[in-house]
Amino acid sequence: MEAFDQYIEKHRKSYLEELRRFCRQPSISNTGKGMQAMAEMVAERLSGLGAEPRLITVGDSYPYVYAEIGEGRRTLLIYNHYDVQPAHREDGWAHDPFDPVIQNGRLYARGVADNKANLLFRIQSVEAYLAVYGRLPLRVRFLIEGEEEIGSPHLPRFVESYADLIQADGCIWESGRTGHNGNPVLHLGLRGILYVELSIQADQRGMHSSWANIVENPALPLEERLRQALQTLMDEEGRPALNGLETPPLSQEDLALLETIPFDPATVQVEHGVTLRPGLSGVEALRRVLFEPSCNICGLGAGYTGPGIKTVIPNRAVAKVDFRLPFGLTPDEVEIHLRRHLQAHGFEEIQIRRLAALHPARFSPNAAIVRAVREAVRTVYGVEPTIYPLMPASGPMYTLCQVQDIPAVTFGTGYPGDNTHAANENIRLKDYFRALRCFGRILDRFASLED
Repeated sequence: MEAFDQYIEKHRKSYLEELRRFCRQPSISNTGKGMQAMAEMVAERLSGLGAEPRLITVGDSYPYVYAEIGEGRRTLLIYNHYDVQPAHREDGWAHDPFDPVIQNGRLYARGVADNKANLLFRIQSVEAYLAVYGRLPLRVRFLIEGEEEIGSPHLPRFVESYADLIQADGCIWESGRTGHNGNPVLHLGLRGILYVELSIQADQRGMHSSWANIVENPALPLEERLRQALQTLMDEEGRPALNGLETPPLSQEDLALLETIPFDPATVQVEHGVTLRPGLSGVEALRRVLFEPSCNICGLGAGYTGPGIKTVIPNRAVAKVDFRLPFGLTPDEVEIHLRRHLQAHGFEEIQIRRLAALHPARFSPNAAIVRAVREAVRTVYGVEPTIYPLMPASGPMYTLCQVQDIPAVTFGTGYPGDNTHAANENIRLKDYFRALRCFGRILDRFASLED
C-alpha cells in the first residue's frame, strides 16, 4: 500500500490542522457546551467522504452522527464519540485546553486522546483509501455519539430503534493505545461500571447562613456518618467488601494470557505519578485490575463546594462512588449487594441513587476483526500487538456489540502518558500517523480474511 502511505504523507499537514480544528471546538456533554456544533462538524466531515450522514436524536439525547459508505461481503462498524470531559486552565493545564498546542512531538488539547484523534484518523484513512483506490473493499458504518462521557444513557434506545443501522461483522471500538513497551495494545472487551450517589439528609432544612450564630450546622456530622459507611465498603487491600458479592472465577486460559502481558508496577508508578498498593507483582496487579471488581470513592462532601459564593447552612452530605465490574458481574447484582450491605451495617438512612450503569463485554481473540487488526499491526509497526482480554475502563460495548453479536476490538492513538480525562491531555504525532496508515490495512485485511 505504498501509494496509500504516500497520499497520507502528502496530506500530513492538512490532516494535522484538521485535528487541531476539531479540538478547538468544545463539546462537553456534561454541560452541553458546543455539542450541536461539534455534531454538525463531524457530519460535514463524513459528507466530504461522499457519505450521506444523518443526525439522529433519541428523546432528548445529543445527536448521534451516522453514516454509511462502501459495499462488500463484510461490514465494519466504526464506533466513536465526539463529546469530551470538562476542562479549565485552572485545573493544571499549561495552556487553554481548547487551544491546541504542538510541543515536543505531541499535540496537547482536551479531547485529543479521548476521542477526537481516534475519530478523525479513521475518517481520514477512509478518505485516503477512497482517493487512492477509488472504492472501499467493504461496507463501513460510522456511529459517533455525543454521550459517551456521561454514560451513554440513550444508546440502548438508539440500538433498539435503529438496530438495522448497526448490523456488522466486526467493530473497531472508540479507544486504543500503545503500551509501555511501545507495542499497540488490543483490548477484546471492557469492564462494566455502576456509578452511584450516596446521600444522607439532616432533619432540618437548609438555611441562610445568617442564622449560623444560633442554628446547629450538621455538615460535619453528616459527612462523618457518610465517611463511616464508605469505610465499610472496602477491605484493607482495597477490594469491595459488599456482603455476599463474589468475584467470578479466573480460567486457566485467562491466567496464561496474563503471563504474556508486559506490566511493571514500578514503571506505572513513575509514569503516572501514583502509588500502587504494596507487594503486587505484574501478574497480580493485572489480575486485580482486569478480573476483579473495584470500589472507588470519586468524591465526598457536605454543603456547597461549587464555584463562587453560596451562603447556606447545609442539610445534606453526598458521596459519589463507582464500581468497575469484570465479565460475569452485572450492575443490578452489585447494586443489590450494596443496598443489603448498608442495611446490614446499620446505615439504613443513607439513600442510594444510580447515576450510570454499563455491563461488561468480552470477545474472542479468534474473531475475524481481531485477526485483521493483528495482521495490520504486524505490517505497519513491525511487532506483535499485546492482547488484553479486557480494558480496565468501561463503555457501552455490551449494548452496542455484545447483544448484537458484533465482535469488537480497540485500536487507537493513546499511550501511557496521554493524560486522558486529566490536565494536559495529549497524543504523540508519530502515533497518530502510524495509526492512520495502519487503519487502511485494517480495512484491507478485514475485507479479505476468511471466517
